Amino acid sequence: MMTLYEERDVTMSNVNPGLERRLATELGEMKENGVHKELLHIMGRQGPVVDIDGLGETINMCSNNYLGLCDEPSVIEAVKEGADKYGAGTSSVRFICGTFDIHSELEAKIADFLETPASLTYTSAWNANEGLFAPLLGPEDALISDRLNHACIIDGIRLCKARRVIYDHMDMDSLREALESSREARHRLVITDGIFSMEGEIAPLPEIRELCDRYDAIMAVDDSHATGVLGDTGRGTPEHWGMHGEVDIVTSTLGKALGGMAGGFTASSDAVIDYLTQASRTQLFTNALPCHSAAGALAAIDHLEEHPELVAKLRDNTEYYREGLIELGYKPIPGGTPIVPVIVGRTADAIRLSRELLREGVFVIGFGYPVVPRGEARIRCQLSAAHEREHIDAALAALKKVGRRLQLI
Repeated sequence: MMTLYEERDVTMSNVNPGLERRLATELGEMKENGVHKELLHIMGRQGPVVDIDGLGETINMCSNNYLGLCDEPSVIEAVKEGADKYGAGTSSVRFICGTFDIHSELEAKIADFLETPASLTYTSAWNANEGLFAPLLGPEDALISDRLNHACIIDGIRLCKARRVIYDHMDMDSLREALESSREARHRLVITDGIFSMEGEIAPLPEIRELCDRYDAIMAVDDSHATGVLGDTGRGTPEHWGMHGEVDIVTSTLGKALGGMAGGFTASSDAVIDYLTQASRTQLFTNALPCHSAAGALAAIDHLEEHPELVAKLRDNTEYYREGLIELGYKPIPGGTPIVPVIVGRTADAIRLSRELLREGVFVIGFGYPVVPRGEARIRCQLSAAHEREHIDAALAALKKVGRRLQLI
């Protein structure tokens, strides 16, 4: 089977030949520039060690499975029981006949966990963010976003008719200027990631809250990488900053720390959640969250509440790994999250480091321009509470061996 697109005979395709030729050319350029993504196939469960097709067992340092709940027996059993009770799928949108009692139970659990009045589930956190802004804001409003917010927030902003204002990354002077420049707006909504996924940085929520209060703005946080991760009990960025109940709107995911389930959610006031139920297009026009995923997520939250020590272990693993990297001579971006980006400079060096680590049995991904700025190419390492010290030590040993071979340390 041919793997190079440029070798394929486009006349054999049912797709428009002109489109096929252009795509083949651009895909060839991606490969030439070292930015073409090759999918690796995991042969089994997500975990601290995974079996990759053709490579065997490798230490997994690039998963969002922060608490190790993807293969937690109680979570898996809940998924099985959910499938047995509710079947394979919901087969309908929520407001027609796709709402099940497990959805209401999960939404009540999420609201209780995050200490908000209400929550609403979506089939993904991406859909939660895409469906958030347009119902709440119109042309007379302003939507103010951190420059490095996640792509799903950017796409959600594109779907909204509110005036768009971008402030410099975590720059409170720039945010203040954005709020000043939009004083005429009916509503102003400030949206930020809680943890920025490529940097591992934590948004300065207290300063953002103070500015939102000063300018009568709505504060929203996408906490996808922080739910289950930050705070003593894993309740996310608001708990990290001691701001329970002070964030107006929280969006997040069930697909990372909470067992890797399908699904996401928005948590807010009763009025906001009811309004989204009425008007959020990504809620109104797509199937409801699969019930077995809802059951698994419910079990994941229960397990987290019963085992807050998982959050502490995740934090300890992160500190141990960061210290090890620095001792080796690497330069991880400073921070206190399990996302540990290691800057190496050139895109080619990041890709080469990632590939060489894979050969040494460590699965970690390299990122370069345009995903990150020029000159700041990196590997993004992600820790889990499921990692034991022997996993982390083996990863550090591989980084030492490969880093010296490539003259990066």
